[in-house]
Amino acid sequence: MNNKVAIYVRVSTHHQIDKDSLPLQRQDLINYSKYVLNTNKYELFEDAGYSAKNTDRPNFQNMMSKIRKNEFSHLLVWKIDRISRNLLDFCDMYEELKKYNCTFVSKNEQFDTSSAMGEAMLKIILVFAELERKLTGERVTAVMLDRATKGLWNGAPIPLGYAWDKVRKFPIIDQKEKNTIELIYNTYLKTKSTTAVRGLLNSNNIKTKRGGSWTTKTVSDIIRNPFYKGTYRYNYREPGRGKVKNENEWVLIEDNHPGIITKELWNQCNEIMDTNAQRNNAAGFRANGKVHVFAGLLECDECHNNLYSKQDKPNIDGFIPSIYVCSGRYNHLGCSQKTISDNYIGTFVFNFVSNILTTQNKVNKLDTQSFENSLLKGKFFKDIIGIDNIETIQGISYPKNILKTKNINVKSNSIELEIIKKEKVKFERAMQRLEDLYLFDDEAMSEKDYMIKKKKINEKLQELNNKLKGFDTCGDVSELNLMKEVSNFMLSKELLNMHDINYKKLVLTVGRERLKDFVKTIIDKIIIKDKKILSVKFKNGLVIKFVYKC
Repeated sequence: MNNKVAIYVRVSTHHQIDKDSLPLQRQDLINYSKYVLNTNKYELFEDAGYSAKNTDRPNFQNMMSKIRKNEFSHLLVWKIDRISRNLLDFCDMYEELKKYNCTFVSKNEQFDTSSAMGEAMLKIILVFAELERKLTGERVTAVMLDRATKGLWNGAPIPLGYAWDKVRKFPIIDQKEKNTIELIYNTYLKTKSTTAVRGLLNSNNIKTKRGGSWTTKTVSDIIRNPFYKGTYRYNYREPGRGKVKNENEWVLIEDNHPGIITKELWNQCNEIMDTNAQRNNAAGFRANGKVHVFAGLLECDECHNNLYSKQDKPNIDGFIPSIYVCSGRYNHLGCSQKTISDNYIGTFVFNFVSNILTTQNKVNKLDTQSFENSLLKGKFFKDIIGIDNIETIQGISYPKNILKTKNINVKSNSIELEIIKKEKVKFERAMQRLEDLYLFDDEAMSEKDYMIKKKKINEKLQELNNKLKGFDTCGDVSELNLMKEVSNFMLSKELLNMHDINYKKLVLTVGRERLKDFVKTIIDKIIIKDKKILSVKFKNGLVIKFVYKC
């Protein structure tokens, strides 16, 4: 193979981009390729504004796809952290480079992996790079938590009803927006309905903080927010609007700032909301006992709102399909998305899943066109002309495993045992945060306070350890979880042998509950546009985008 260099360039922020970091890296690496590696054959791959925390970057994935086709002899980067600061990700990539005889070269660290010494240096640098990243993250988290316990603002969108005070460096009540918050709480107390509140606000042309229309979700978020009664809450969710953390990890400061409403009104409204939530949870995704297979997975491409599910009219044969309606259109937010039936969605999804199962074991034996044709096999996909970025999808390492069911493990699933284990993990994290705070922030707390808090956490950990000793963890099997895993495994085998799947027959044969469990196991999100499936995002992060005929 002739020498050809893949030059990879990445900067993580717009600040770096503005400082001409990309052009600087680009030219320096081109010169290195010409005068050190002695080749004018190179291809540039640039990812601007992407972090190195993982390898989910478009041009990086494109580059790796070409490396797997043996198109390059070298991968050249400015510094090792341009590729990844995650040791596991980098090691996975490096193993692939060795597999395809591609030498890794870092210009600034002055080593290449064609020598044993260069490879050893690479591994040492990687270990310390990840250690630095983790220590930095822990220190930042500890400082932010300490600030929150003192009632200091850690940065977030300013809630409706408040404005930023540059002097106090904390939100203060905005007299113009205050009336909207009072209207929301008082109306909800009377109507007990977020739908009624939403309708009142939109009909009176009252806008959200960002100038948009109201939904039941935005109304609910305000009613649930304790900031409006003067309570400061921090560390409530996982980063990036993730799942809600356990209450033991929250930072709650009562009477931290002036509230817009009274505590009594806030409590009354939240008690109503709790009651409504319990009623809705009892129904789940069902309407009159009806299970909606794709509920919670569909998103509108036009307005980015979720589609909610309901029953359609019965067919002549008595079969009752589900239909999905865009909440943006339902809430009169100007969306034109039409209602879509699960007859269409189900037929599309399960035929595509069947095609993936059929294709997965021969992906490395197919050329790109054959691979695409295999995924789109069947009359139901006749309006689709292709899959976007099919070469990258074929080249990456995980599409063939996208539907592989986890090995069925017989393990302890005692609910009480799991609760105790989770509690132990939380207190271990609390101990680590306490130690970091004491060690890295001289002003955070006195030695006396540190010892008192440490003693309390140790006592709790000892209590939990004693409880764990009382459990025999060897034989307690959760039949429900086991049966779900078995069911999903068997369904994947059934789909492998099916062709031109009729969704209605599949529902009548397999049952909606089983199909719903299976879909939720493998699919994260389905984007709908013009009554068609635009893309499917799987649980492992892979996104399949479909290109339709005009």
